[in-house]
Amino acid sequence: MICPDFLEFQDKLKKMRSLDDKIIYALNTSIPTESFHNKVNITTACQDLYSKINKVHTEREKIIKNCILVTAESVKKLKSVREERPDDYEVIKNLKTEQRKLRLLQTELSVEEVIKEKTNKVFTDSCRSYFKPNDL
Repeated sequence: MICPDFLEFQDKLKKMRSLDDKIIYALNTSIPTESFHNKVNITTACQDLYSKINKVHTEREKIIKNCILVTAESVKKLKSVREERPDDYEVIKNLKTEQRKLRLLQTELSVEEVIKEKTNKVFTDSCRSYFKPNDL
């Protein structure tokens, strides 16, 4: 599970965002120039790329939301422990750490939305003449 270690979580997301980071390259290699239009089915190429994009977006969102749930549950448990032992420094420290991590995860969800929007805009700009997904 990658949720307890936020740096590991970020590394995993970074790797999963490689398609979004290289969307222009992916589009350039999927959609041929005018001289090669007859040799490649551009509609299929756009559909395949869209499918890949959609899959990674769904996976990342699922991971982020799962970690938010796990961390929120941890915060909830630590709050109840703090109620029982209000002077326990270790509990207070762990609670603050988990609350900070929860805020970072929620921010990551917002970042994910921005990345998703940008990727979908670039994809739509390049593939709109060949393929129009229903959910964009």
